[in-house]
Formats: sequence, C-alpha cells, structure tokens
Amino acid sequence: MVWKPRVTVAAIIEQNQRFLMVEEETVHGLEFNQPAGHLDEGEDLISAVIREVNEETAWQFEPQALISVQIWRKNPAALTFVRFCFTGSAHSHNPDQVLDTGIVKTHWLTRDEIANAPLRLRSPLVLTSIDQYLSGQRYPLSLLQSFIDLDHV
Repeated sequence: MVWKPRVTVAAIIEQNQRFLMVEEETVHGLEFNQPAGHLDEGEDLISAVIREVNEETAWQFEPQALISVQIWRKNPAALTFVRFCFTGSAHSHNPDQVLDTGIVKTHWLTRDEIANAPLRLRSPLVLTSIDQYLSGQRYPLSLLQSFIDLDHV
C-alpha cells in the first residue's frame, strides 16, 4: 500500500478581533474549525481555499498570505494531513446560501472564546493557526506555484 497524506486548505479570517469559524458535525459531535477542506483533483491551493470558504460560510474570500504549512496526524493509526493555512479578507456574504454538508452554523469568535473550548476544536491546528496569525506570521502567495495539465516538451 502506498502512503498518501491528505492535502487540505484552511482560512484564518479576522474581523474586529473575531475569527470566522464553522461549527460542524463530526464523528466526535459538534466541533469548531476554520473554514477548511480538501484539495480537489485538478485544483490549485488558492482556488481550493476560496471555494472551501464559500461552500462552508457563504462568504467570498480573497487570500492575501500563507500563514503556515502544517503536517498533522492524531495518532499512528490515523490519516496524515498536510494543511495549507491562508489568511485574507471576506466580503459579499450571501445569507441565503445553503452551507456545505455537515456545517451547522458559522460563528465570529474571539481567540479567547476559541481557546476556552479546547475539547470542541476539530484539531490542535485550529488554535495553533490563530496564534501563528496573531504573531504576524505571513508568507507571500507567490511561494505557491501550480503546474497542472501542462504539456512537457
């Protein structure tokens, strides 16, 4: 069997010292996460995070920087995830849009509200990413390059 990590994207979106979070159904009950999801086949990372934010929150997202690239595995028997965490701005919310399957509600929460609910966080990356953002960690989007469906001559 070939080992393959799962590639995911996530977005840190802050407005007025509050972070856009999704409350989602998981096998462990309702948990909080950043808007996040899997990279689809043929998709670049920036397109993926724009799509995921819209599907999960009904906000339009404009990525401005990469916060971090994280590798996470809960335990030796669990899947491994490679997570690309972005930051940017959200605009043009559509309150009538149906949210992605499993998303119960969106919330704008402070860092302390998120930190005070550790057992409700989808992974330790949720708070880690927020703290990386708050520390000023940013990398240019030009760091990410896509070469999809190009003929090699």
